[in-house]
Order: sequence, then C-alpha cells, then structure tokens
Amino acid sequence: MSVSEFEQSYPDVQLLIDGAWRDAADGATIAVVDPATGGTIGSVARATRADLEAAAAAAEKGFRIWRALAPVERAEILRKAATLLRKRTPHIAWLLTREQGKPLAQAAVEIGASADMTDWLAEEAKRTFGRVIPSRSAQVMQLTVKLPVGPVLALTPWNFPVNQVARKLAAALAAGCSVIVKAPEETPASPAALVQAFLDAGVPAGVINLVYGVPAEISETLIPHPVIRKISFTGSTEVGKHLAALAGLHMKRATMELGGHAPVLIFDDADIDRAIDILITTKFRNAGQVCASPTRFLVQDKVADRFFDGFVAAARSLRIGNGLAPDTQIGPLANARRAPALEALVQDAVVHGAELITGGSRLGGAGNFFPPTVLANVPLTARIMNEEPFGPVVLFNRFATLDEAVDEANRLPYGLASYAYTRSTAIAHAVGTRVEAGMTTINHSGLGLPEVPFGGVRDSGYGEEGGPDAVEPYLVNKFITTAA
Repeated sequence: MSVSEFEQSYPDVQLLIDGAWRDAADGATIAVVDPATGGTIGSVARATRADLEAAAAAAEKGFRIWRALAPVERAEILRKAATLLRKRTPHIAWLLTREQGKPLAQAAVEIGASADMTDWLAEEAKRTFGRVIPSRSAQVMQLTVKLPVGPVLALTPWNFPVNQVARKLAAALAAGCSVIVKAPEETPASPAALVQAFLDAGVPAGVINLVYGVPAEISETLIPHPVIRKISFTGSTEVGKHLAALAGLHMKRATMELGGHAPVLIFDDADIDRAIDILITTKFRNAGQVCASPTRFLVQDKVADRFFDGFVAAARSLRIGNGLAPDTQIGPLANARRAPALEALVQDAVVHGAELITGGSRLGGAGNFFPPTVLANVPLTARIMNEEPFGPVVLFNRFATLDEAVDEANRLPYGLASYAYTRSTAIAHAVGTRVEAGMTTINHSGLGLPEVPFGGVRDSGYGEEGGPDAVEPYLVNKFITTAA
C-alpha cells in the first residue's frame, strides 16, 4: 500500500471523548505548523475544563466496561489494533512527518515499532499472574491477584508522538485500565490516527479518551482528579519533577520517563569504523530530538583523532531537507523554539572555550532546519555539558583512563541511556555495572525494543516501559485470604 492511495490532506484534529470525536466546548483551537515550511497546516481542538471533566467521566465509565473483559479478549483487540497500524503505516507516517518533520522512512519505522509494542503488550495482558502463598493453617487459603489500578492519565511528547502514546496506551489497556491521553499539541494528527486504529479494533467507547490543550491546565485539572489513579509522563526533567510532586501530593502512582544527557565511551580497542557507522545513525535520528540520544562523546586518547575525523566527515555528508523528500536523512527541528535554544547553548560553549567544528546555527530560509553540529574540547563549565541539548549536537572530549571516563559519565544527575564501544569483556563489564544509567548498550544500538525495559534512574525518572514488567505499573497487587 503506497502513500498515494490515501488522500493526503492534513486534518483539523478534534478531541475524543466517550467514543465521539468532537470540538472543544468553546470551539477554541490551536494552530498546527509544518516545521519544514513554517506554514500553518491545520488546527487542533483546545480542551476546556468542561471537556476534561467529560473525559474523566467517560474514563470512569470505560474502566468499568474494560476491566470486565477477560485478558484474552483484551489481548485480541490489541492484536487487531497492531494489525491496523501496520496496514495504515503509509498514511500515519505521512501525517507524522508533516507535523513533526522527521524523514518519512523514520516515521514509518516509528509506526512499525508502535505496532510491535502493541503486539508485545497484547501477549503480556494474558500473563498478569498472581500467586498462591503457602498458609500456616490447612483451613486458610492465601492468594495475591493482579487487578487494574484504574483510569490512567498518559502525558506524551512531540518527538515520538505515536510511539510514546502506544507504549503507555497499550500497557494500560493490557492491564485493564481506561486511559485519558494528553497528546502533544504540536503533533496531534498522528496520535489521533493511532487512537482511531484502537477504536476500529474494538476498544469500547470511553476506554480511550484523547485531549489536547494547555498542558499546565490539563495536568493541574486531571492529576488531582479523583477518577485518575495513575500518571505516566514522558518529557523534560523540569516538568517531570513538577508533575511527580503533584502526583505525590494526591497519592497517585506515577511513571516518569524524563530527560537524559547520554555519555558515549569509546575505548582504544573499539572497532572505530563500526562505532562511527552506528553512532551517526543513532545520534542524528529524529534530528537528535531523542531523550536517549548519545550526546557526550568521550573518546580514549589513542583513537580520538581517528574517530573524530571519521565522525565529522560522516556528519557533514548527511542530507538535510523536508522529511517528505525520499533522500532526506535529517529533517527540521520539530518546532521554532528549538533552533534558538540550540544556538544559545553552542554560543555559550564557544565563549567558554569549546571549538565549533561544524554546524552551530540555524540554516537560512523557511523551516526549522539545523545542521549536524560538533563541538570539541568542551569545558565542563559550558551549559551544554550540563543541560540536555535535545538536538543534532555532539560534544567531543578525550579521556585517558577507564576511571576518568566513568567519573565523567556519572558526573551529571541524569541517568537514562549510556553507550560504550570496546572489545574488552572486562571493560564492558565495568561500564555496564559502574555507569549510573537505566540502560547501557555496548557495541550496538539496542534500546527501545518491545521486549526490553526502557527507563532511567536519578533525574531521568523512575519506572519502566517495555519489557517483561511493562504492565506491572498499571496493576495493583491485592492479597486475599480465606478461611474455611
């Protein structure tokens, strides 16, 4: 099925409340802008408090319906949703590229990954096992059972607007929960298309609700709301800390997948050519707008020049353009705020003594285009060595010893992803156990698969998405004891 089989027009996106797509109660909308051109391409409804109250009421009703379905029935619906996502990949990928900017091939991969995640979680729905606890009395039976926690509020970002919704939505549905998804206003059409696939697969009205609007208003209304029992948030550390505090104030369970500043440790014995090939793709995927993106490149002295020259040459050769063009490797930044923020960080680094090797400023003309940027010999006093750049920027420094590299990797409070390249099993073991991160991938890029956990430590949050424990945060472990 090709993109040309669809009528490729960008929609005006509505709210989904209790199974019906509808405008906001007061008719208010937010403009949606194409990051490749800067032009307005559509609008998204801006929810009012009345809309949020209606969504909460629908989620409460939907929870009663959905939790009553057997896990095998929920699993079958999720599998159907995954199948529909795969069939609709060309259309949803086009929407995603148009509103977010990433190359069309990367958008298609995101839809496929969302379908794979949904399939994985469909199977996990059937494995929410309790246990029998041996009793001290022959007349007493002791059990634990896993029950859905209740209606969930899922707050998702614009960098992976389909995949981040799918991770939270499919896990909550697998557990038997209903969901209110607060999707990103910058990129509303692709998550709406994802949700439509779930509805078409048979999810009943009220089980999924989708809202857009002013993020602070939505979170401050729904997190304290008595209907909501759990929060799942992906976004910046600053916002995540605020929302976690609000959730804690109201005793709401929370999963927080927050920012990172991932170190890359490249040792003298590494396969340098392979490391360059992998890291060019991993770093500049989605124009570096990835929470787990490799950012602080720490290269051991003996191979530093070779790695540096090869990586810079490869970065300079990447083709920048509209994500809909077939030869584009890097699309625009997702919104107009990103380029000035990156420019300020780069300029600050140069003032502090860093060497700007390539890139560093927004490309002229329409759109939010920012080239691959490499800074070398970046002092620790530069803001960019301490703040997540969230863009196509690489920070290159050298190290002499393993201890030195590990100390720098652990210097920041973030702890999401980390990367290493070495042929030594001893060094690989040391990095895997000593670098403080929720995830470490060595000699390849192996993060984000459905069957593996995704999550961080320290200021990068807590809780996991994906992997064998992905459904667990949406369940209550209830103890039942019965005497004969």
